[in-house]
Amino acid sequence: MNSPSSVADPQALAKLRGLIKDVTVAMVVTVGIDGALHSRPMATREIEPDGTLWFFTADDSLKAREIADEHQVNVVYADPRQQKYVSVSGTATIVRDPEKNRQLWIPMAKVFFPHGADDPRLALLRIQVESAEYWDAPANRMVQLFQLARAAFAGDAEPIGDHQRVDLPRFTD
Repeated sequence: MNSPSSVADPQALAKLRGLIKDVTVAMVVTVGIDGALHSRPMATREIEPDGTLWFFTADDSLKAREIADEHQVNVVYADPRQQKYVSVSGTATIVRDPEKNRQLWIPMAKVFFPHGADDPRLALLRIQVESAEYWDAPANRMVQLFQLARAAFAGDAEPIGDHQRVDLPRFTD
């Protein structure tokens, strides 16, 4: 396993994007007005090449109010079947962009926004990723069991898989 390190290269960003692209639901964590952490499941609509994440949200939601007060958020992706886990930290903003709404629109979103991509409550949650950490273990259970048995026998506490930290440059508007 690789020990965590700071990486700012395109390969690390591509690996990060690859790990989260197929996870359909993430847990988005905001800081509440009371200082408590609030988590909720959300579907990622887009991952840009620079790592920026996009979600649909209602402009009058609690999360929108929380983000107005505290922009720092965490997003957690988990795929236990593939043994892939990602924790993303970044800066969130609520964006009003009808063109982007239409670009990212999917019919399932009509459940939450009955007027479609032009719903007056529809806004976008943009998260500019500042850092991320991921754990990517071999998906093959037999390989994992063999590595665990070998580690136990040898007294080796080395964790299984790849653990990496990715730091991205901070952006300003």
